[in-house]
Amino acid sequence: MIEIEARKQAASRTARLDAVLAALADPTRRAIIERLSRSEARVTEIAEPFPMSLNAVSKHIRVLEASGMIERHRKGRDHILSINTRSLDEVDGWIERTRHYWEKRLDAMELLLRELKKDHKTGPKDRKHGSR
Repeated sequence: MIEIEARKQAASRTARLDAVLAALADPTRRAIIERLSRSEARVTEIAEPFPMSLNAVSKHIRVLEASGMIERHRKGRDHILSINTRSLDEVDGWIERTRHYWEKRLDAMELLLRELKKDHKTGPKDRKHGSR
């Protein structure tokens, strides 16, 4: 039973990570995240700098909301958006784990290459031309 729950949690984390990375694949959505990293803002403030309709920006915002990267709350008529750093923390954790994995692999490869180079330089000295 514990194993099934662990698999469900891992699948859920993978789905969230996929959604966040897919959302970040678009430059407009990255710009929205960057803007919200400075402070929360109304939807109309977010849409203002983009050369597209409010409806088009709203679609980008919905993708970001679905990924869990931003949250919306209302103040009267205004819809206020803020960044949800937990989603970015999950991405940061994944990047850090991946970086650690590859650094270990590359360090091991570098060590192996140094050993091979050292062995090549200090190879058998009594070899004669054309030895068989």
